[in-house]
Amino acid sequence: MGSASHRAPSPLRNPETISSPARSKRALILVVLTIIFPGSAQLIAGNRKLGRIAVTITMLCWAALIGLAVIYFIDRSIILGWVAHPNFQLFLIIVLSVLAVGWLIMFLNTLFIIRPRMLAPGMRAIVSIFTLAAVIATSGIFVYGASILNTGRETIVKVFDAGPAFDPVDGRYNIAVFGADSGSNRDGVRTDSIALLSVDAKTGKSLMISVPRNFQNARFAEGTPMAEVYPDGYSCGDECLFNAIYRDAVDNHADRFPDSVKNVGAQAAMDALTGTTGLEVQGYVMVDMAGFENFVDALGGVTINSGGWVPHNGKKWEGSLVNTHWFAPGEQTFNGKDALWFARSRDFTDDYHRIKRQQCLQQAIIKQFTPQTILSNFSSIMQAGEQLVETNIPASQLSSFVSVADKVSGTPFSRLTLGAPDFERSFSTYPDFGKIDDRITKIIEKQNAPEKPKESKKSEEPAKSKDTTEAGGSAEPSESAEEESTSINDAPKLSNGEQEVFTQRDGSPIDEQYLVELEMIGQTTRLAQIAANNDECSVP
Repeated sequence: MGSASHRAPSPLRNPETISSPARSKRALILVVLTIIFPGSAQLIAGNRKLGRIAVTITMLCWAALIGLAVIYFIDRSIILGWVAHPNFQLFLIIVLSVLAVGWLIMFLNTLFIIRPRMLAPGMRAIVSIFTLAAVIATSGIFVYGASILNTGRETIVKVFDAGPAFDPVDGRYNIAVFGADSGSNRDGVRTDSIALLSVDAKTGKSLMISVPRNFQNARFAEGTPMAEVYPDGYSCGDECLFNAIYRDAVDNHADRFPDSVKNVGAQAAMDALTGTTGLEVQGYVMVDMAGFENFVDALGGVTINSGGWVPHNGKKWEGSLVNTHWFAPGEQTFNGKDALWFARSRDFTDDYHRIKRQQCLQQAIIKQFTPQTILSNFSSIMQAGEQLVETNIPASQLSSFVSVADKVSGTPFSRLTLGAPDFERSFSTYPDFGKIDDRITKIIEKQNAPEKPKESKKSEEPAKSKDTTEAGGSAEPSESAEEESTSINDAPKLSNGEQEVFTQRDGSPIDEQYLVELEMIGQTTRLAQIAANNDECSVP
């Protein structure tokens, strides 16, 4: 047998010993190996020590990916919680950056092993372009991923507070959601939309409680600064509406709040929600109306089923001073601007109609705010979120919230308005806090009750009707609610109790042009009747 020194040289390590076509094939194989399993090209044709290090790191990365995939399919809320945490995001940014640089080094070393000068001129260009494309598809993607994560992390750090996460109260997270309008034509911030989102931490079943902005006599939680000023509730006549609490606290009672309070107005409104609903509010999210448009656009739009014609402002119609346009009934996919109009419109209707539409939009956005939507629109969502939200929720809370949000999108969503239609129209002026507490308690108890086994279709029909009512937050209407159901903003009923279907004079279906003509001739009462059911809205 010959000694090792007399063995034939390996063509992979000694390309000068093989033909030009074989060298071309060798070059492409080495680049492909670096793409599929970094370090393998070095093991068989280059520096074995470098190859072992790279292969070890590659195997660790594959093991980590397999482990994460297993955890994701067992309980993906764990992975979502990690990804939402700023510290884990920083760790991922560092890992992706290091891997991007390491992979680039391996490609450069692979080119050194290939020895491009030994290739034919045409193949030399092909291998160079192929390697460059491979670098972009590997290291480039890692760099892009790190950049996207960094954008998200910066947004989270800017928007959310520092500090420890808080635990659910009685098994629920209770977060105030304020729609703020601080336009240039307005003095200070005005909370035009007030709601409390209460979510079961384990099941994700949620209850959205909307408070009309004209709600009076709100109670403040005991021991809070505003409770000392208004011990009998926020009662001083027509000036003491719920949406005035924010400004009142900021302008007149800020010195009563601890210096640690980030936003005095928001804290006062939170204390009022706690005292009024009996649910301990743990944090708030202030949604700026201007940023809302960008946020919906970042999500790719929002889809709802509208029950009626909804007016909104636009360009004046030709030859007329009328600038009212109409969203038609049926399924609508709104961009940010149209979604904002849909949520805020109250022409020919009232605040209670738009509250129900706002609840519907909130539900639709929550349902669409899935991991897939976040990942596919991550950068634009993060950029919009910085303009959209002010909050006192700590960044460390996001991990638990993201995992809960993943459950919310697939569970029943209950809604309750502290006014019409869930109570009589005068309720927001003369609220009965005992009724509020009773209604909220019943809805939460129903959510916590074990699911009943499926019954036959016949027995399901009555139950289905009742469940639909409670899912909307409504129970049986009180006598006073029925007495006031003849308001101009309630859809007219036929003698058999069914809702009247409106048509044009010739019997043809209503269209936008017909509605515009009605406004041109001053038929506002007719328009109010047609628009009376535009508070009906559902999520497809």
